[in-house]
Amino acid sequence: MTSRPIERVVRIGSLISVLGLATTVVNLCRAPRLPTAARPVTEPVTVCIPARDERDRLPDLIGDLREQRGVDDLRVFVYDDASTDGTADVADAASGADPRFSVVRGTAEPPPGWVGKPAACHRLSEHAFARGRGDGGILVFLDADVRLRPGALKAACAALRESEAALVCPWPFQQAGSVTEALVQPLLAWSWAATLPIRVADRSRRPSTAVGCGQFMVFDSAAYRRVGGHRAVVDSVTEDLDIARLLRTRGHATALVVAGRSASCRMYEDAGALRRGYDRWLWTAFGSRLGAVAVLGAASVAYLAPPVAFAAGRGRVRRWGAVGYLAATTSRLCARALERGGRITAADVAGAVAHPLSVAAVTALTVSSHRNHRRGRTRWKGRSLS
Repeated sequence: MTSRPIERVVRIGSLISVLGLATTVVNLCRAPRLPTAARPVTEPVTVCIPARDERDRLPDLIGDLREQRGVDDLRVFVYDDASTDGTADVADAASGADPRFSVVRGTAEPPPGWVGKPAACHRLSEHAFARGRGDGGILVFLDADVRLRPGALKAACAALRESEAALVCPWPFQQAGSVTEALVQPLLAWSWAATLPIRVADRSRRPSTAVGCGQFMVFDSAAYRRVGGHRAVVDSVTEDLDIARLLRTRGHATALVVAGRSASCRMYEDAGALRRGYDRWLWTAFGSRLGAVAVLGAASVAYLAPPVAFAAGRGRVRRWGAVGYLAATTSRLCARALERGGRITAADVAGAVAHPLSVAAVTALTVSSHRNHRRGRTRWKGRSLS
């Protein structure tokens, strides 16, 4: 492994990796964090939780919301999206006699062309508006697998108003409880931390620089209604990103803030659930199959070629490989420290060392997602997405 073309490829890949490291360090130092709000939120805050077959995770979130402090006018609506596992019953039990909580039992399937989650979010928002909760204030959407520390909701509302944005997405710390999760889940934050200076992106109105996180979305309710809310993106499997882009297209600001000290989320509980979850949307990630080939090809050059050169190369090829591999692992650690709130663990170090395997795993997941979508096999929670 000493030929000049190979050295050129490894050098280019390593330089891309170094650039990614530089961007991650900038974000580690400068990316906005969820603030510690000093004053209570006095305006109306409406929390909407779409839930389909979430009986095991929803009670913990409801418990977290009942413990929130500093939000004087809070209402929480849980939408049971035609669940088959008794989600509504456990939501009722977890809410107790708290008058701030209401459980809406949905039985209808999404209309043709509508995707399940944005359809549920739309139905939830319409339910809230019909009860006088949409004329002003703040509208929050939370996934059932999110966990909140006391004060997280108050801080998120403060971040929205301080930013003067129409949408703030507090990014939860992505928990990983298995080897497969540890390989893949940290790439969610790393993907934007290594490519996009978030403080600059938050000041932009360009749709292409928007970052969305559907796990935790905080809207100015008036702006949400003006752009059509989730009804405008009901055919999208990446509704969080698409609604952020829509807001920017209409002239509104959107912002991402790091919220790892106040919020966390474990999206999947095992390798099978993770594979099905990514299969649902990765076919949309890069715009087209050609876009996916281009992006994954660049990722292979940047994050697979250098470690291979470091392990098997000689001379300058090996030295360049060492530079690229070290930059990638350091970038991964910086992104994890940013997401977690300033510290790393032994598991994070192991994940960073295995970063090439992570990139290879996401490449395989993307290929599988495209193949299954092309064959009409894309499904999520019992519903077809093809």
